Amino acid sequence: MIKSEDLNKLGLRDVKEVYYNSDYEFLKEQEIKDGLKVADNGAMMVDTGIFTGRSPKDKFFVDQEPSNKYIAWGDINQKITKEVFDELFEKAKNELSGKDIYIQDLYCGASEASKKSIRFVTEVAWQAHFVKNMFIRPTKEELESFSPDFVLYNACKVVDDEWQKHNLNSEVFVVFNIEENIAIIGGTWYGGEMKKGIFSMMNYWLPLEGKLSMHCSANVGKEGDTALFFGLSGTGKTTLSADPKRYLIGDDEHGWDDEGIFNFEGGCYAKVIGLKEENEPEIYGAIRENALLENVVASDGGVVDYEDKSKTENTRVSYPIDFIPNHEPSLQAGHPKNIIFLTADAFGVLPPVSKLTKEQAMYYFLSGYTAKVAGTERGIDKPVATFSACFGEAFLPLHPTVYAKLLGQKIEKHDVNVFLVNTGWTGGAYGVGTRMSLKDTRACIDAIMDGSIHNSEFGTTDTFDLSFPLSLPHVDPKVLNPKNAWQDKEEYIRTRDDLAKLFIENFKKYLKDDAEFDYSQAGPKL
Repeated sequence: MIKSEDLNKLGLRDVKEVYYNSDYEFLKEQEIKDGLKVADNGAMMVDTGIFTGRSPKDKFFVDQEPSNKYIAWGDINQKITKEVFDELFEKAKNELSGKDIYIQDLYCGASEASKKSIRFVTEVAWQAHFVKNMFIRPTKEELESFSPDFVLYNACKVVDDEWQKHNLNSEVFVVFNIEENIAIIGGTWYGGEMKKGIFSMMNYWLPLEGKLSMHCSANVGKEGDTALFFGLSGTGKTTLSADPKRYLIGDDEHGWDDEGIFNFEGGCYAKVIGLKEENEPEIYGAIRENALLENVVASDGGVVDYEDKSKTENTRVSYPIDFIPNHEPSLQAGHPKNIIFLTADAFGVLPPVSKLTKEQAMYYFLSGYTAKVAGTERGIDKPVATFSACFGEAFLPLHPTVYAKLLGQKIEKHDVNVFLVNTGWTGGAYGVGTRMSLKDTRACIDAIMDGSIHNSEFGTTDTFDLSFPLSLPHVDPKVLNPKNAWQDKEEYIRTRDDLAKLFIENFKKYLKDDAEFDYSQAGPKL
């Protein structure tokens, strides 16, 4: 039961029923009343309406002191005035007043020293279900003394019909007021806005405390050796961190404080487009009662067609992390022994595995490179390079170099090995070469984890100056050196230099900053 004084602090009027930290069984009853269907595997199915992904152009921070001194303003972190926020907040409170509401009190962060207490307020049962899956669920005793550090109001049913007057992008709004510890959502039902909204706030809070927040997956071996996997969508972050020989700490968002690595979340949010049990048995097995499927297509009997992308390619499932049998129950582990940057290089230029110096680690972290393949968008007939700082630029309120500086300090302090692993193409660019086999990639990862990679003799690539092993167990040596894998060596050189130019051009934006971040010499040179 929520305390009456806490309810009053929310500023809502004439609230009817308050469903406080409702259990899964009750939420399921409410969802069925709301017209949701149950899949034949027991998971609830929800459609998120016209928004089947985040609305990054509708995300704003209130421009006020002192946070405006720290925020990296621009296309990602847009300004909104306090006056406009107050008007939007009033709209959100009006929407949530006079009706039944759901309140979920949850933690973000498994580390006692770094966790934040978050209160979610919504009028939609499945959204309460979603955050219950995604965040860390307090015990009954912890709820008795729960005091929120931050409150998120999800008023998805209301839109801002004055958005032009308010200088917004559309009638949708996702706004963060750092000083008042409030976020408001209107106009979009997409559950991921809540997940990534709190991630954005952790990316604000933790670095200012000298702690690193990261968009990565993490696992730990039986000997306590922790590994981090950074990578953009499609690079294999979730797949490669789900290792039967190791324990999963988490698949998406983590912090690194003085105690070690910790998951921000208590659940997973996995893509299910094209899902097959034989390829991803852990995710497939986690889709059961209390899991929540988003925007999937199913038969009248509730049989889900995971190949059907008629609603969206971004079909997803959220589930508690303990649905994965091989997870680390504490959601924490010690300081990492290995960090792996994953990239799907569709140009076929980068080696399947490279060992990075600290300076190269900073360079490739700030670059955050992967590539889209031809055919993903109309008119694209060759690979397209994508750069996202720190492998998660869309969620960084502070300047990317803040996170890079922290990473560099921690790599040095804890003597961490850093590797760049290419899960993309070999023997040619997309359309000519072939995709790196999962078997070869897993063999590279295994060699990193068991330390055998350090016994290899290393060579160095031209232009990119990347150090790669000349031989590894269970990997074709020809694949390890990208140049050798190409038949047309002249085309390799042209493609390599074209990619190098893209890296150099992208990195120019960091050369205007403090000289301590001039890591351009660690990147490719022409």
